Amino acid sequence: MNQPAPDSNDHHTSASDGTTTPDDDGFYRGSFFGRRKGHKLRLHQADLVATLLPRLALDIAHPAPADLRTLFTPAVDTVRVEIGFGGGEHLVAEALAHPRTGFIGCEPYVNGMARILTEIDEKEIGNIRLLAGDAAELLAWAPPHSFARIDLIHPDPWPKRRHWKRRFVQDATLASMARVLVPSGEFRFVCDIEDYVAWTLWHLMRSPDFTWTAERAADWQSPWPNYTMTRYGRKATREGRKAAYVISKRTAG
Repeated sequence: MNQPAPDSNDHHTSASDGTTTPDDDGFYRGSFFGRRKGHKLRLHQADLVATLLPRLALDIAHPAPADLRTLFTPAVDTVRVEIGFGGGEHLVAEALAHPRTGFIGCEPYVNGMARILTEIDEKEIGNIRLLAGDAAELLAWAPPHSFARIDLIHPDPWPKRRHWKRRFVQDATLASMARVLVPSGEFRFVCDIEDYVAWTLWHLMRSPDFTWTAERAADWQSPWPNYTMTRYGRKATREGRKAAYVISKRTAG
C-alpha cells in the first residue's frame, strides 16, 4: 500500500474520454481494452445469449429514461451498478439479497455474460439488467443521480506503466460516477494489486467529489459485512495476495 503517487507528468487522459486507441493485440472498443471472447460457449449458454440477453440488455443507443427504476419490473426503490462482474458471483448474491434494488451489470467478456445468464435463468432473478459493453458508456448515458452505489471489484490492473491509461479509475471516470451517484452514494472498490489500490486512493483523495470513509486500517483491510467473495478473490487469497476494500462516498453537493 505504500506506493508513491503516480507522477503527474505520466498521468494519462481518462479511459472514458471516448478515444479508440488500439491495444497492442488490436482489440479495442471505446474505452474498453481486452479480449471479448474466451472458450466456446455450451449450447445452453449460447441459447441464453441469443434469447435471454436481448430481454435484459440495456439499449444505450437510445436516450435513457428519466428514472432508471422504470427499467425494472417488479418495481425497485434504488438502482446499483457493478462494473466488470466477471463470473457474476457478487452481483447475483447482491440481487438475491436485495430484491427491492435494481442492479445493472456491465461486462464486455462474453463468457462472463453467459455465466451470469445461466444463474439468472436458474434462480429466476428479475432485478438484474445487463450491458454487454463498456461501463463508461453507461455512465455517460445515465441521468444524473441515478445510482445509489457503484461497485468495481477486482478490475484488470493494467500493471505496465504505459498501460495505466487503460485503468478504469481515472479523474474523468470518477467525475462521471459522481454525476450519476445520488448524494452520499457510494463507490466501492476491491483490488488485490497494491499499485492499483494506491492509484485509486490517489485519484479519490484528489477528487472533490468523493470522501474515503475509512477511519482505521481494519476498515479497508477486511471485507464489508455480507460481502460475497468472487472466484478471482478466492484465487488471490490462495496465491497470498491480500485485497483492499475501499468504500468512498459521494460528497453532498
